[in-house]
Amino acid sequence: MRRYPEEVTAETQPDAVTVVLADAQPVVRRGLHALLSPSAEVAVTGEAASAREALALATATRPDVLVLDVELPGFQAGVTIQEINRVSPSTAVLVFTAVEDEHAILAAMWAGARGYVLKSCPGDGIVRTIRGLATGEVILGPRVADKLIGQLSLEPRNQQLFPELTAREREVLELIASGMRNVAIAAKLNLSPKTVSNHISIIFSKLNVSDRYEAIEVARRARLGRPGPPGSHSPLVPGGSVLLTGRRGVVAPGAAAYAGARSVRR
Repeated sequence: MRRYPEEVTAETQPDAVTVVLADAQPVVRRGLHALLSPSAEVAVTGEAASAREALALATATRPDVLVLDVELPGFQAGVTIQEINRVSPSTAVLVFTAVEDEHAILAAMWAGARGYVLKSCPGDGIVRTIRGLATGEVILGPRVADKLIGQLSLEPRNQQLFPELTAREREVLELIASGMRNVAIAAKLNLSPKTVSNHISIIFSKLNVSDRYEAIEVARRARLGRPGPPGSHSPLVPGGSVLLTGRRGVVAPGAAAYAGARSVRR
């Protein structure tokens, strides 16, 4: 863990956004630091190499934005992000990661992250993204937005189709219908194969089917596990709307354009 009390502070630059960088890879932290430091709009105030260090720095420095990777040692979306929000409510958490699994995205956003951007994004958009989060925007990379909107639009439809199933059981059924085997489902949902088998047994009982093939047929008749028709993905998310524009950026009323990102107003 490193703090930078000697660097430019909000006191000497009133408009500067204070940022903590949390990533397990030193080269990533150095790269982000080198990218952000020349900007008069951003002041990097510390670096962390684990979830524990990130939480300690958030508590000690109360940065405007904390940039972290979901692959940090000790990271748990439902714990780490919520705890950062608890100890420093004014800090906006930006997930900056290579992980684009929809379940990781949902877990981070439900836990209170205000942004989720992939490490493949253009470097010139990072400063704008950080500035946007500091002013209250919620910003998603374009591929992240596609996955999040898809997941959120599926859930109400799935609940209506199979109200007897729990959310987790619908999730497992959808993956079965998409052709995934138990081991792959377990890895995707971060469950043990035995837990997945238990879920599947309960699903068979609730749907009154005798095997996997009958379950797949029932699910696919309901179009579960298949893409919906064009335009079926709703632009709405809980508490706000996704402003969908071209791939090169988003322009919201009174806001700047964010290169390669999409903006969500809470």
